[in-house]
Amino acid sequence: MSTLGLRQNWKQFTLLVIVNAFVGGMVGIERTVLPLLAEVEFGIASHAAALSFIMAFGVSKALANYFTGRLAGRYGRKALLVTGWLLALPVPFLLIYADVWAWIVAANILLGIHQGFAWSSTVVMKMDLVGEKDRGLAMGLNEFAGYLAVGGMAFLTGYLAAQYGPRPVPFQVGIGIAVVGLLMTLLWVKDTTHHVTAEGAKSALPKLKRVFVETSLTHRTLGPVTQAGLVNNLNDGMLWGLLPVLLFSEGFGQGQIGAIAAVYPAVWGLGQLFTGKLADVVNRKLLLVVGMVLQGIAIIGLPFVHAQGAYIALSAALGLGTALVYPTFLAVLAAHTHPQQRSEAVGVFRLWRDLGYAIGALATGLIADRFGITASILAIGAVTVLSGVVVWLRMPSERRCLKPEDLKPLLNEPGVRVVDVRSPEEYASGHLPEAVNIPITELMERAREWSPKERIITVCAKGGGRSAQAAQLLRDLGFGRTWWLCGGTLGWR
Repeated sequence: MSTLGLRQNWKQFTLLVIVNAFVGGMVGIERTVLPLLAEVEFGIASHAAALSFIMAFGVSKALANYFTGRLAGRYGRKALLVTGWLLALPVPFLLIYADVWAWIVAANILLGIHQGFAWSSTVVMKMDLVGEKDRGLAMGLNEFAGYLAVGGMAFLTGYLAAQYGPRPVPFQVGIGIAVVGLLMTLLWVKDTTHHVTAEGAKSALPKLKRVFVETSLTHRTLGPVTQAGLVNNLNDGMLWGLLPVLLFSEGFGQGQIGAIAAVYPAVWGLGQLFTGKLADVVNRKLLLVVGMVLQGIAIIGLPFVHAQGAYIALSAALGLGTALVYPTFLAVLAAHTHPQQRSEAVGVFRLWRDLGYAIGALATGLIADRFGITASILAIGAVTVLSGVVVWLRMPSERRCLKPEDLKPLLNEPGVRVVDVRSPEEYASGHLPEAVNIPITELMERAREWSPKERIITVCAKGGGRSAQAAQLLRDLGFGRTWWLCGGTLGWR
């Protein structure tokens, strides 16, 4: 039987972290160079036309994410990861030898599909391995490796472009990344399907009736997270396409542009070593709101600074804001979906999130062509702040547990319901006198008869397991005044 846990699966987990660093490196090779290549070598003056490669990347990656989620259960995670690496192999050659812009766009379609298959597979495989306890940390490590590699490659290719020109040397690095990534996957990565089966057998989470609709919009927790993911990549698409152009217009050289552009994904990646663990212990709603608002404020500040140090500071703030939300997005998704639906829900989320690249590139290009770069940047910054407000208003808070001494005074008040969510046999072995037994598998149906104004405390044996999960389910149903008992029945005694 497959065992869940970060410590128990650390070898395979570490390998997947390294593989995802190579996946991120494939995007990093063009992060600094391509926007300048469009203007300098291809003579593309229109911002919308120049950003067409980001639109192609975003749409293809978004669709690949969705189908990865649908196909992972059927064909296995490793098969999709291998397929992603095979699609990456032609990308550097297309970027090196393209003589018309259409070939650059074609390369980014392949790159997008590669990213969808490969990154989504490594994300889901890590979720499969670690179980609930360390899922935020796991996502932080995954995104840390991927985006630190994006930043490192952005800096390296900017340096190489300054020394040797934008082609071919910067893109030759990508050939080595694709070959090594494919070989590591073929030789050492193992599928995680058995871990999904093991977790699914124990999970009390109800299955979503309509995964696409609920993840996209209607679920009180998943819907706000998905819109924030879309806006997060919408502003990233803008930064990818316009930040190098803005810096070039300010008189910075390619080496300086590469350094500034690298700070944002580097802080984003490095920060997730810490923010991922935060998502396991801190209110995730708060992390999402603070992260989105911080990003928006930093973006709004970009047109009003001119010194290299100021740009670096704003890039660092952007990276920190993104680091707060990225692992949190995935931790929330994993916590609110049944293990057997996890890959599909992640695929839907990543579909919308990466469509943000395309929407951001198109919107910012059109606004920049019509009103100028400054107007485009300010508009995207305002939308990012608004996204944080939407999360604040719509997503239920993830409250922590209620201490026994705080529960005792409540027991004499009206409108308080104590629910023991264990099995009848466990309940019979010992329980709080005030607790009514409703097994967690029956809780969703029974709760529909209750008033949303009630205060509900869920209880299990030790607290923090089934009772925390039950409280989470009730909050998603609209019961905002819900807690679980710290220490459970054992702590009460």
